[in-house]
Amino acid sequence: MAAAKSFKTEQIRNVVVLGHGGTGKTTLIDAVCFAAGTSRRRGRIADGNALTMTTPEETAHGMSMQLTVAHAIWEGTKINLLDTPGYMDFVGDAVAAVRVADAALVVVTAQSGVEVGTEMVWKLCDRRALPRAVFVSMMDKQHANFDKAFRDVKEALAPSAVPVELPIGEGADFRGIVDLFTGKARIFKEGTTSGEYDEAPVPDEIADQVEEWSTELMETLATTDEELLDRYLEDGEIPPEEAIAAMATAVAQGEVVPVFCGAAEPSFGVRNLTEKLVGLVPHPGQTEIEATGPNGDALSLRPADDEIVAALVFKTSAEPHVGELSLFRVFSGMVANGTDLTNTTRDASERFNHLAVPMAKERVEVEAIHAGDIGVVAKLKSTHTNDTLAAQGAEVELAGVAFPKPDISVAVRGAARADEDKLGEALSRLHQEDPTFYAEFNPELRQTIARGMGELHLGVQFERMKRKYGVSVETEQPRIAYRETITATAEGQGRFKKQTGGRGQFGDCWVRLRPRGRGEGYEFSNSIKGGVIPSKYVPSVNRGIQEAATKGVVAGYPLVDFEAECYDGSYHAVDSSDIAFKVAGSYAFRNVAEKARPVILEPIVEVTVTAPDEYLGDIMGDLNSRSAKVLGMEPRGGRTVIRAEVAQAELYKYASALRSITQGRGHHTRKHLGYDVVPPMRAAKIKEEAQEREEA
Repeated sequence: MAAAKSFKTEQIRNVVVLGHGGTGKTTLIDAVCFAAGTSRRRGRIADGNALTMTTPEETAHGMSMQLTVAHAIWEGTKINLLDTPGYMDFVGDAVAAVRVADAALVVVTAQSGVEVGTEMVWKLCDRRALPRAVFVSMMDKQHANFDKAFRDVKEALAPSAVPVELPIGEGADFRGIVDLFTGKARIFKEGTTSGEYDEAPVPDEIADQVEEWSTELMETLATTDEELLDRYLEDGEIPPEEAIAAMATAVAQGEVVPVFCGAAEPSFGVRNLTEKLVGLVPHPGQTEIEATGPNGDALSLRPADDEIVAALVFKTSAEPHVGELSLFRVFSGMVANGTDLTNTTRDASERFNHLAVPMAKERVEVEAIHAGDIGVVAKLKSTHTNDTLAAQGAEVELAGVAFPKPDISVAVRGAARADEDKLGEALSRLHQEDPTFYAEFNPELRQTIARGMGELHLGVQFERMKRKYGVSVETEQPRIAYRETITATAEGQGRFKKQTGGRGQFGDCWVRLRPRGRGEGYEFSNSIKGGVIPSKYVPSVNRGIQEAATKGVVAGYPLVDFEAECYDGSYHAVDSSDIAFKVAGSYAFRNVAEKARPVILEPIVEVTVTAPDEYLGDIMGDLNSRSAKVLGMEPRGGRTVIRAEVAQAELYKYASALRSITQGRGHHTRKHLGYDVVPPMRAAKIKEEAQEREEA
């Protein structure tokens, strides 16, 4: 196909669309792109054909699960729209989108207002001081209430929020909006799919409200600029063009949050929103780019075509018959087809062929991508998410996406032998596509442990693995890395004698074991006197004890925190050897450890839970059910931080439980503290499970 038009920096707007799950983000993007003419048909989430729903997993679950980029072209300006998942299991993609956006459009529904997910994405924007606007969606649905939704936004998120348009009617009566910049009403045409409207006088029913909020808007804008304030006080009004320019400046500086409204499904309010995104959202050239030089020195790059090239890969995905696709933003410089760039993160060279801009699952080829724009390229050799690509010879690195750490783990194994053979490679590829998903084999537990942001996140990753790589898995609870130790002093003999016709094997040692403090580890002492064991064989006794200790004596877990003393023994001048005394040392350990009152130790974790105060009672009740020991509580402005000690075995699926208890508003972190003795009843169960595994 012929290459599409490339857009200059000042003609680009990068807008991340964020919100709680189910607020209509995907439908809104579909409507904007259709109204702009960059998408040729309207899709529906219910039908699985919405523009930015691009994977079978999203269609099957009826929700967005990954970052997808589409674009709308409006009045000569290209608006890159980054669709993000609203479900917090997939928050990593929302974090990536915020990193490469210049502004955020936060969507709330007219029925529910601010929800848990809204608060979380708002905080993501706070971290980057990202300019924001709010869209109150679903004004056509039953129980829609713009005033309540706006109050929610103002009280919970942005005291500086101000409406820039008001709805005409609500619910089934929603039929238009009033643009407060112009004071004109737009009445939507029924049956249209692109949001066409007729201009009309403001209906009498909302005339007073329009006057009140128009005054509020103009006074808010006037206070952002002294010259504008003087003219407003003198003339009593601000011309629409000046008002929009003043709002654009205030939005870019984070001083004001404009609030829009509409209904994306019938495309009501979509055209007005798109116009204002062009007029109010800052373009990429308005901010300097921070980077790191060759010695870790801070650098500032200009977001201009004549600056050195610096681009960040913020998302990779692999699809059958296509290969790996890399989504990247060019922060500075210009990338043309056939350009050779250096991956400064991995010190590798990459050639950019078939440059394209993303349009959901389609790619539109372009000759060049200018500073500030978002592009996609296929089949880079060495490049993955969070890698910096720079002009050759330029030792520049951009800050990557600060992906959150996964907080749920599960053990996985191949469903069949063929799956097991391909499991490692498939898990590695999934991590390259989604850095919030990790998997590694734990040799001590003899399990492959997969970690993710939630149960749904892990489940979807395994669905993708089956679809993309043909690998099916079964899951189970991860085993716990228990330890064993001794609680009393004991001593005894280890004797190894073997005669096989030729030279025999003989080793004999007496060993005393003593318990040490928790975390003090292992220590060996040699108390042999009179040469009853030649000194050259004593280290072999030590090695035999250490090797035997790795398998414990209760349930097969490593035995730790003890002292071994070799104090007596005997040898044979011909038959003794290093191997014989090593075996004797291992025999001595097992004989003595079983008499030294061995116990099982379990890992103890310090959990720090942060949640709103209203959930404190339920959280405490849940922690008590897990036999947790509360260390302290600290109030922090409507939220409480709880610190508690709890056994790791009690924390399986705790992230999901906490999310359920707090309606998604609580989170926790963990820190390993050490080990403590397992209560007798649970110790018996652990021993029984270990025996079953050994028999299996």
